[in-house]
Amino acid sequence: MVKINLPYHRTHIQLELEDRYLNGLLVSQAGNYQAAQSETELVEAALDDPIGSARLEELISNKRNMVIITSDHTRPMPSHLTLPLLLDRIRRANPRIQVKIIVSTGTHRASTGEEMITKYGATIVREEEIIMHDARRAEDMASVGTLGNGFTAEVNKAILQTEFLLAEGFIEPHFFAGFSGGRKSVFPGVASQESIMANHCSKYIASPYARAGILENNPIHMEATEIARLARLAFILNVALDQNKKIIRAFAGHYNAAHQAGCRFVKELSQVKAAPADIVITTNGGYPLDQNIYQAVKSMTTAEATCKKGGVIIVAAACSDGHGGEDFYKTFKNAASAKEVTQQILSRDRRETIAEQWESQILARILEKHRVILVSEKSVQGIVRDMHMEWAADIDEALTLARQYTDPEAGVTVIPDGISVIVN
Repeated sequence: MVKINLPYHRTHIQLELEDRYLNGLLVSQAGNYQAAQSETELVEAALDDPIGSARLEELISNKRNMVIITSDHTRPMPSHLTLPLLLDRIRRANPRIQVKIIVSTGTHRASTGEEMITKYGATIVREEEIIMHDARRAEDMASVGTLGNGFTAEVNKAILQTEFLLAEGFIEPHFFAGFSGGRKSVFPGVASQESIMANHCSKYIASPYARAGILENNPIHMEATEIARLARLAFILNVALDQNKKIIRAFAGHYNAAHQAGCRFVKELSQVKAAPADIVITTNGGYPLDQNIYQAVKSMTTAEATCKKGGVIIVAAACSDGHGGEDFYKTFKNAASAKEVTQQILSRDRRETIAEQWESQILARILEKHRVILVSEKSVQGIVRDMHMEWAADIDEALTLARQYTDPEAGVTVIPDGISVIVN
């Protein structure tokens, strides 16, 4: 009997499986990576030796003001550790500089006061000027310029009106942008809803290059990188995390060169070989990424990459915050099938993209090939079924149900943290 701990909210649930049923256990090597320094030392070392850039202290020495982009409550970036280190360096190098912090919510809801304190620490929340980006506030947006493909993107004015723009974030596989971090802090992090939707159009999402671990020829990544350049993103601090959300490596410097170096490191640790199975069990890595169904789609794509056609995907995600997007939810509730959702989305032009369409498109793609069973809080049971998935109260119930749809002797592949791996 094999016992596997699956991250769930702020704790774990245990899966017990007879050895003969286990087709594969797909895990990132990040969990085994032994960092030679503490988290603080890793960040300091990266800032001391930036990639493709002069040191931060030199870059801001004569600046009057700057903006730091940071991530919101849905991301495990340890800003309570990194922001104080950044601010200390900045103010020692230039005591007079005015610093604003903008939270890159993308199209997510605003962080609550409690979430901000948990994320950044009480001192920063109390003493720093923090802007909560709202992609829907047209008056806060301005054009960053016209891209090579003719698309005009809009971002928050605050990042265009500053003398120096810095972004912090973390790098992990991303289900359609290739990897998180780097340019994503700017776009979609602090972009207008209209611009985000145009970038996340059905044509781009349908690209075979819009997958986890792929940057080359990825249309979403390439457009976001060009927007970051036009917005004059001058410096980044990105980190790689282990399964406990602890920093195991840090990368600082040029927005693209440092990010590419980080992506190479994360890819080396996170690549795993597919283990095809009729049943695939995964999670969203626990809190904060398993707060809603919208986020849970990310781990479903990892399971999709190793689940046999017609097989069952089981995802354990608390989803205590519900569906995570009203338009995302209604798209499925109002459709007769996943195929109908796909047809509706593919019929739309880039400028006709609706909110959360990309998530709907990806979930529909998965549901056309697989049954999905969600192990989550009972409060979302009805929502799960409205969205053409099935609900289970615990992992044993989900596995029993999956075997009814496949085979009592069906093999199982387990991906304890579906966010952390790239299946090849």
